Amino acid sequence: MTINCNENLIDLSTPKIMGILNVTPDSFYDGGKFKNIENALLQTEKMLNNGATFIDVGAYSSKPGANIVSEKEELARILPVVTQIKNSFPNCIISIDTFRSSIAKACLEAGAGLINDISGGNLDPKMFSVVAKLGAPYIIMHMRGTPQNMQQNTNYDNLIKDIIFYFSEQIYKVKEAGINDIVIDPGFGFAKTIEQNYELLNKLDLLQNLDVPILAGLSRKSMIYKTLNTDAKNTLNGTTALHMVCLNNGAKILRVHDVKEAVECVHLYNALKNN
Repeated sequence: MTINCNENLIDLSTPKIMGILNVTPDSFYDGGKFKNIENALLQTEKMLNNGATFIDVGAYSSKPGANIVSEKEELARILPVVTQIKNSFPNCIISIDTFRSSIAKACLEAGAGLINDISGGNLDPKMFSVVAKLGAPYIIMHMRGTPQNMQQNTNYDNLIKDIIFYFSEQIYKVKEAGINDIVIDPGFGFAKTIEQNYELLNKLDLLQNLDVPILAGLSRKSMIYKTLNTDAKNTLNGTTALHMVCLNNGAKILRVHDVKEAVECVHLYNALKNN
């Protein structure tokens, strides 16, 4: 499995790490830390040095009940950071965490390499055509509703079947639009209860039947810290434990806050796989 990001062919036969860079004031774990460009560049450098293949930049918090951010504000937050990262680290593969086609277009034109859409195209009908025209890989995430109301949409006839059906439909639409490189993200924590998150993790391998790479994003999320009766700051160990489960169940990209530890997890997974 490969994806082509700005003429860089990324081989996903060995799992890769996507480092999270939130340039928001209100993200659930690191909100406000990196909204300053200097701090964002320092964090980018740290994650790249620690082995991240992708840097995922987001300027709109998608935590449950997140504040609505205007397109103008989202662009003002994200575009200067993307531009500076590309200037400082020309070989960095930048992923853009947005559900708005205007943000995707501006960032891809500034040198970003792929789009990570929490809505899978359902919140902006222009997204597919923009991504297709600019030739970028596209990450389809599973979510119901919006970040503001998604936790009211956790009723499923059959969780896994419903998610697989959703991806089958969206993959077809994305391919019809002309997007060649597709990744799917089952959306841990998005329109799912804690119990449903663990059911999804347990059966993640079934998504491999869709024959596209799987991204897992559960770093420091509430499914971990609520289960451990702690908070997001104290969930690195729990995150790493579940990352190994993700890898064993077919994840090809881990989207993480803590790159060094995730890279070590992949190294250990590869050692187990190869012996």
